[in-house]
This record gives sequence, C-alpha cells and structure tokens, in this order.
Amino acid sequence: MKKLAMFGGTFNPVHNGHLHLVQGFRERLGLDRVLLIPSRVPPHKAAADLADAKDRLGMCRLAAQPYGLEVSDLELLREGPSYTVDTLRQLHQANPDAELYLLMGADMFLTLEHWYQSEELFRLARMCAVPRDENGRGELLAYAKHLESLGAKTHVEELSLLPISSTLVREHIAQGLPITGLVPKAVEEYITEHHLYGGISNG
Repeated sequence: MKKLAMFGGTFNPVHNGHLHLVQGFRERLGLDRVLLIPSRVPPHKAAADLADAKDRLGMCRLAAQPYGLEVSDLELLREGPSYTVDTLRQLHQANPDAELYLLMGADMFLTLEHWYQSEELFRLARMCAVPRDENGRGELLAYAKHLESLGAKTHVEELSLLPISSTLVREHIAQGLPITGLVPKAVEEYITEHHLYGGISNG
C-alpha cells in the first residue's frame, strides 16, 4: 500500500523550515508521495497579512519542485473554512488504495481532539508530529497515547527543526532585511517580483 501524506497550512509564505520538516517525515516514515496543501481560510487562527491564494499556491509550487513534492489546490477551490477532514475525505476518494498520513508540528498535534470531526479524522489518516525541542517529546508521547485511546493512529518522530517561521519571514521583508536562507531562492524571487508582504520595492 502506497503511503500518501498531506502537509497543510497557510504557507504565508512557504519557507525552508516547512521543507526541512517534510523531508524529515518522508525519510522517517518512508512516504511515497507528499502533498503540500495551502489552506483557503484557516479555521483555527486569524489570517493576518495573508497573501492571495494564487500567490501562496505559486510559491508552494516553486518550493516543491526541486524536492519532488506535490502541491494541491483542493482547499483553495472549496468554499468556506479549510477543514482538514474534508480534504482527507477527498484524498481518500481519489486514492482509495493509499494509506494517508497527516503531517504537522507540535502545536497542531496537541489540539487534535478538538478539531472538526476529529473521530473521522482519526479514521482516515495517521497523525504525525514532531516536538519543538528535546523537552517536548514527553508531552507529545503522552498526548499521542491519549489520542490512541480515542481511536487515532499516531507517529511522534524526533527531527531537528529549523528556527524559521512565516511570521519571521514576513517581518524581515517588512523591515527590508534579507530573507536569503529562510526561503528557497525561487520563492524569494517571487516575493520580490510581486511585492508581497509590504516589502520595499526596488522598481
């Protein structure tokens, strides 16, 4: 059975930390395919300074190509909030013979039981997370046991994380600071060309 994983988020913008995390998961879990899925309207947080969907999708495609990752616009095409369970249903229908994996960071993992239709979520895919640091592993493992009592299948992986966030990237751009090394070169060029995130225009 093929292993198909989704990694969702606003990707505002996609950065090297995202790619490093996904690569780590792919190697540890032996994933055959990984989909980056930008969300249209994130249900769990306010979307401040959110770039247009076509820009976030375009940047994801540029970032994904060198790594052999795939990008899906499933959530961008749906109306309303981007509920992960709806996306997993669509992936399951399109790939009935694949085993689905949901990749995420620690913060998201620790809220899973409160997600929309969480029982269905647990039925459809394996929940995969990585601790923020070495001190967070115990908390994740304890919560993973709790989720398993609710019917979830979990994987807590130890991966090194890069100290990069989309917020950090946007702050650097707004302040006129370089973002080289924070995002792929192609994404940096896209941001500059389209004057995203309040950057200082050179043209």
